[in-house]
Amino acid sequence: MSISDSELQAQAQNILDAIAFTPFEQCQLLSREFSSIPARPGIYAIRHKTDGLLYIGKTKSLRGRFSGGHKAFLWAWLDKYNDEDVRIAVQVISHWGNPALLLELEAIILRATEPPYNAQIPTER
Repeated sequence: MSISDSELQAQAQNILDAIAFTPFEQCQLLSREFSSIPARPGIYAIRHKTDGLLYIGKTKSLRGRFSGGHKAFLWAWLDKYNDEDVRIAVQVISHWGNPALLLELEAIILRATEPPYNAQIPTER
């Protein structure tokens, strides 16, 4: 099943809207276990209360990605962000079976937002 560029762009925009515009209070709090985050594939954003998107990524298990630690938390600490002002927004992705599609969705979102903690933003192909 092939997806057109316009469908890909629309899907990326929907994901971006979900992770960028979910009210901050509804985003996931930082914790040790991250038990409120689903153990499902998805795209996520590390967000700051006022500075917005800090980092965007994709993973096979959202909960697993955070329970093992994440470099964005260290960078937020180094930037002296209060931990209460940093939260996680997640968007579960049901079609993880196509890694190339997820990679392209993530790349589109990264190019559109250029979060400061993402070290490398993929160029458009």
